[in-house]
Amino acid sequence: MKKPRNLITLADLSSDEFRSLIQRAMALKSQTGLFEPLKNKVLGMIFEKSSTRTRISFETGMIQLGGSAIFLSPRDTQLGRGEPIEDTARVISRMVDCVMLRTHEHSSVVTFAEYSKVPVINGLTDRFHPCQLLADMQTFFEHRGDIAGKVVTWVGDGNNMCHSYINAAQILDFELRVATPEGYEPEKDLVEAASRHVSVTHDPFEAVAGADLVATDVWASMGQESEQQRREEAFQSFQVTEQLMAKANKDALFMHCLPAHRGEEVSENVIDGSQSVVWDEAENRLHAQKALLEFLLVDAGHR
Repeated sequence: MKKPRNLITLADLSSDEFRSLIQRAMALKSQTGLFEPLKNKVLGMIFEKSSTRTRISFETGMIQLGGSAIFLSPRDTQLGRGEPIEDTARVISRMVDCVMLRTHEHSSVVTFAEYSKVPVINGLTDRFHPCQLLADMQTFFEHRGDIAGKVVTWVGDGNNMCHSYINAAQILDFELRVATPEGYEPEKDLVEAASRHVSVTHDPFEAVAGADLVATDVWASMGQESEQQRREEAFQSFQVTEQLMAKANKDALFMHCLPAHRGEEVSENVIDGSQSVVWDEAENRLHAQKALLEFLLVDAGHR
């Protein structure tokens, strides 16, 4: 049996596929009328981490494409009682058409995909957040056209979002500058593999100079609440303010994957200002994931 296509990281996509997904997402966004390519298809959604945008966008997307979605938390399945991931994957993938996991350890998604008979989507792990990058890139393309050759600055933690930006820089051919405090850099191996497209600095003003897009995220992600105070001290000079945005290009966009902590990683006047596209970015989770679901369940299956 042919192995299904998955989206575990953006590296699972070619440059042409990534761009095609963006264009398809934009087309689906403007589409009207009934369109049900996933009629009678079922998406199993496994959540070990809570979510607003991921759950609503995937569930709504499946309904709009004619299918349905099942929400599963550890409390709802045997995963929460110690059933091995391999066994859960074997069982669930015999009953649904696709599985999306939002979990802690990246290895959980990798293992699940290895034993699954259907496509597996990474809805977020501690290392990568590819679905958010699909939406971010769609948003940039809508406002500014193709991102190839542009300058993107990531300000903040070298976290899962930063790692997916590193992947995107390689695939879509843009320059990524990561500005982060010492000790919070992205994974060294990822940076080295992407060295033609990625640089890391500890000076946010240097990194933002001439940028076309500035992106950030919370200083302490879910599960890091105990580090909040220490991180606040470390990241104090890495807040995205009007002064920082002034160093970027005049038409630079600001993005944040949300939820945001106004007054911490971003000032209120930036996130609510004219350069911010965070609400388009949030909405585009729906359209980008509809394009992804169609790609994995319809297009990829016909190759």
